[in-house]
Order: sequence, then C-alpha cells, then structure tokens
Amino acid sequence: MKLGEQFKKDVVTVLPDATIRRVAFSMRDRGVGAIVVVNEKGKPVGIVTDRDVALALAVDEKDPDTPVREIMPGELITIGENEGIFNATQYIFGYQVRRLPIVDSDGKLVGIVTMDDLLSLLTRELHNLTEGAVQPVLVTAE
Repeated sequence: MKLGEQFKKDVVTVLPDATIRRVAFSMRDRGVGAIVVVNEKGKPVGIVTDRDVALALAVDEKDPDTPVREIMPGELITIGENEGIFNATQYIFGYQVRRLPIVDSDGKLVGIVTMDDLLSLLTRELHNLTEGAVQPVLVTAE
C-alpha cells in the first residue's frame, strides 16, 4: 500500500515568515499539535509542534511575533508518496520522529503520516491476520 493513497490528508501549513502567534492560533483553531512549514513552492522545510511553541515562548522567552523559521528544529525528514508502510515505519523509528511529511516527485507536500497512524494501521493489519489464522475447533462428546 502506497503512502500517498493511504495518508493524503489536509495538512495544516504555514510559510516560514508566519509568526509564532499565528502558528499557535492555527494549531488551536484546527485542533492539531503540529504544523508543516512550507516554502512558496509548497515544499516542506520544517515542522513546528505545540511543544516547540511552548518552549519558545515560556523557556526561551521569544516574542510571539518572531518568525516560526527561528524555532523550527533541525533537519526535516520526508518520505515519497510511492513509498510503503514498511519504509515509513523504518523512517519514523530510525530517525526517531513522530511525524513524517509525504512529498510527491517534485518534493511538494501531499500528506503526512504520524507514528500513531502507523501503529493504528499495523494493529488493524495484525488483527486481520490473526482473525484469518484462528480456526474454530469443534469438540464432540463421546
């Protein structure tokens, strides 16, 4: 199963010049804990989480009008839309990230897969496998 078919989502995005305040309001209004930062061409350049926002404001005492590009964590890991669930799982656990933006062949954002999405999908698949493996046993009295 290709990621682009399974996990095309309406991903919340902002440009790097968006303020921390705008990101916080967007998270609240859209009910998300992370926002993908994209450039003008729609290519992801970072992810900012609610934790990043909280630490920037409360610990680092950043001005709420600071551009979000200043609080984006390091390198962004993405995965192609034609990759499968197994590769996504390897990326998430190998790179120790909770969210993985999905990009098309031009590098544009087309979706996102999270660790929770993968665990839920894998749990369903394992359940389906065990359902097919369990055979009813008929016991007769002698």
